[in-house]
Parts: sequence; C-alpha cells; structure tokens
Amino acid sequence: MARPKVLLADDHPLTRAGMRKILEAGYEITGEVADGRALVRTALELRPDVVVVDISMPNLNGLDAIRLLRKKGVSAKAVVVTMHTSIDFAVQAFRLGATGYVLKIDASGDLSRAVQEALAGRMFISPRMAGDVLAALMEPRSGASEGDNPWTGLTPREREILQLTAEGRTMAEIGEMLHISARTVEKHKYKAMEKLKLRSTAELIQYAIQHGLVHPV
Repeated sequence: MARPKVLLADDHPLTRAGMRKILEAGYEITGEVADGRALVRTALELRPDVVVVDISMPNLNGLDAIRLLRKKGVSAKAVVVTMHTSIDFAVQAFRLGATGYVLKIDASGDLSRAVQEALAGRMFISPRMAGDVLAALMEPRSGASEGDNPWTGLTPREREILQLTAEGRTMAEIGEMLHISARTVEKHKYKAMEKLKLRSTAELIQYAIQHGLVHPV
C-alpha cells in the first residue's frame, strides 16, 4: 500500500530536516520548499496528501499560501507548524482551511499525530493551546478579537504587497511577481497602510515583523 505523500514548507533547512526525520518513517516526503509561492506551485504539480506549512515564509506567508491552495482546488490537508503561540494565528489558519496547528516546540511529539489526524479528516491542535483555540473558533466572527490579527480589513492582494514590501522588494519587482503594474502595486500598498494607520514604509516593515509576516534581518 502506498504511503501518504507529504510536502514540507519552511524557509529554514534545519527545520525541514527535523520535520523530515519525524515523518519519513510513516510517510513519503515528496518534496521540500522554502517559501509560500513555491509551496503553491509545487503542491499543484505534485498533489501531495498533506502539506506541512510554516507561517512566516518569504514571498508569501503560510496562511495566504493555504488560502491560495484552496482557491486553486488543491485538496491536500494543511498542517501548520509554527513558533507562533497567538490564538488569533491559529484561528486564522483553521478558517483559511488548515486541519492542524502544531507548535514547533511540540513538533517532536505532535507532528506525526497531527498528520495522521489530518489524513483521517480530524482537527489537531497542540494541547497547550487547544482549549483556547477551540473556544475562539466557537465565537461568532463579529465577536472575535481583532487586536492581534495582522490581516484585519486587508484584501489578499494588500496582504501580499504588504509582505513583499516589508521584505525589501521594489514596486517594480512586486509588480513583475504579481503580474500587475507598479502603479497598481503602489495603490494597494498605500491603501493597506491607510487601513493599518501606518505612515511610512519603515512603520510597515516594523508592523510586518511584529506580526510574524517576515523575519527580522
């Protein structure tokens, strides 16, 4: 019987190596990628059964990568493995289509089980935050806290441009990546900054770092 196929997505090679070691006895590791856009592209090509996804990755964060996978009809289960202990990150992950949420500090004990549960169609959350996440998921969306949500009020395009700008890309480079004009990039960038009440690109970069969208240099 063929083993389930798993695609790993994390921008740190040592982390990917650790996840591979945890999973390779029971699953076929069909590939590894280091950024969100590569994840979407590779998942469309390889059609894995499960994608294991970090949140803070270059070019496209893991949560928006999951959103794109769902939009493109990729049925692979998504298990998020992250350092982020924010309840809001976990809630966003599940609402965007994830099946599991594992903290990296618990991955040695939780990751294999999370993948197993995902393949069975069941949710898995690292036990140390499971109660709070489940309680938050049961709240009406209008009642959920938005204070820690880096995506509040932003469109998917605005989120993409916010992240790419924070990573130091020029408007021309972003436009080429997203197949839109530099002027359109500028329009989305300043609309996002207006919504987030940010007054400069420096503040935008700091915001992205604080909310885990990019790693500090």
